[in-house]
Amino acid sequence: MGERVRAVMVGCGGISHAWLTAARDIPELDMVGLVDLREEAASGRSQEFGLTSAVVSADLEAVLDELSPDAVFDCTPPEVHVDITVRALEHGCHVLGEKPLADSMANARRCLEAASKADRLFAVIQNRRYDPRIRRLRKLLISGELGKLTTLNSDFYIGAHFGGFRDQMEHVLLMDMAIHTFDAARFISGADPVSVYCKEWNPAGSWYDHDASAVAVFGITGGLVYTYRGSWCSEGLNTTWECDWRAIGTQGSATWDGAEAYRAQKVSATGGFHSDMADVVVPPAGPDTRSGGHAGLLREFVDCVLHGGTPETVGTDNIKSLAMVLGAVESAETGREVEVRL
Repeated sequence: MGERVRAVMVGCGGISHAWLTAARDIPELDMVGLVDLREEAASGRSQEFGLTSAVVSADLEAVLDELSPDAVFDCTPPEVHVDITVRALEHGCHVLGEKPLADSMANARRCLEAASKADRLFAVIQNRRYDPRIRRLRKLLISGELGKLTTLNSDFYIGAHFGGFRDQMEHVLLMDMAIHTFDAARFISGADPVSVYCKEWNPAGSWYDHDASAVAVFGITGGLVYTYRGSWCSEGLNTTWECDWRAIGTQGSATWDGAEAYRAQKVSATGGFHSDMADVVVPPAGPDTRSGGHAGLLREFVDCVLHGGTPETVGTDNIKSLAMVLGAVESAETGREVEVRL
């Protein structure tokens, strides 16, 4: 490997803008190809970002053969992730893909097997992990200041009028959005899913064709319980996109509104009906190269390609977040608690 990473982007729709915005600020990264089934979409991104020397095409196979890039950035819809990922890996490329990792656990496992066989990196964009605000909460919880974490709760309520395909999508909240929150729960707690019971429904007045609200209760390793409550059709009092969080430990609790508001207390004395509590200052996350959303994640991936190492969102770990989503869907469809299976 040289001193630069030559990358091809596949899928030049809306989300590619965030990727390309981040990519242009990484000196070691060269975008040498743009691929989309609608070649005009790839051409449009080429013009928008000044990538006039990049190869523009609707044919990924031809571009891989012509350019032999170091990496492929997959911004395609979930149902084609497995095809793009496996093809890129078979061409010797490292792969960084959009969430979710795949559209099924079987396809996710195919991607991981292909990465292992090719001895190449395969990681997933989970940009919210790279927000310094969530890393600030995680730092407090893993410090032990509040004792052992026992309970983690998140609330997500946003009246989202997207229009387009989401209005007709099945399991729209779980499949399209909850992957972010479930991955955040794993990150905050440092624990992994074991089981889930999920209830989905579509409230009166919803503008979605299918269930757009859900409640899920996860069993997590170490005896931790994680709960998720969410809706994409709740008008008024919207949460942030990062959710409202409450974390309960054996010696105290913390809340975070997904923005800048943190609050934490720990036990200072016991013996009465209520324990005496002392406020806890939630310290800054501190210097961390894993920050900056898409930019931070892309920087880490490029560095790992050039110098070795493993991205935090490597596929072998991120498959656990996908398993949470698909487990919740299975529970909602069957009406029973299910094992979260890898």
